[in-house]
Amino acid sequence: MANSGLWVGILTALTALGASYITAQAASRAALVQARTAARAEALREQRDRRRSAYREMMGCAHAFSAITWQIDDVDATQDRDRRDRLLEQMYERIGPAIGDMNRAMHEVRLDGPGEVSAAADRVRDMARRVQSLLKALIGDDSDRRRGEYDAAYQDFREAYISFIGLARGALEVTDEDR
Repeated sequence: MANSGLWVGILTALTALGASYITAQAASRAALVQARTAARAEALREQRDRRRSAYREMMGCAHAFSAITWQIDDVDATQDRDRRDRLLEQMYERIGPAIGDMNRAMHEVRLDGPGEVSAAADRVRDMARRVQSLLKALIGDDSDRRRGEYDAAYQDFREAYISFIGLARGALEVTDEDR
């Protein structure tokens, strides 16, 4: 009988050790999954914050560019040709640095992506450059054709900008996959 008591004790001890091992493994796996989930959530949060900052900078630069182009109303209100040309020249001088700022912001968006938002930011910058060249063409030219080209280019810029905003907003949305 003493031998059977010893075997029962050994089996009980082995069962306890096995159960302890299985519990430790499960706890370790759960901790690892939890750590990975927390790290992924933090990485997504940091990515979203970087993107939000880059997108806001791009939007701020596009707005600063637009604020310069809105001065075309002052040009239209002026009847004196020399004064109109001076206003156009002032706009042209100010628009270059605004595009430079937009170019820098576009490169930040390019770094943080995603690709479709980067391409949209690039298109906004390209449309701004087109507006710039057509603004220069207005200096000394009173033709309706040139002004129509300028207005169409500005409209293309606005559409590209609105598209960028939509894509940027979509890139910042949190989906169920991100949670």
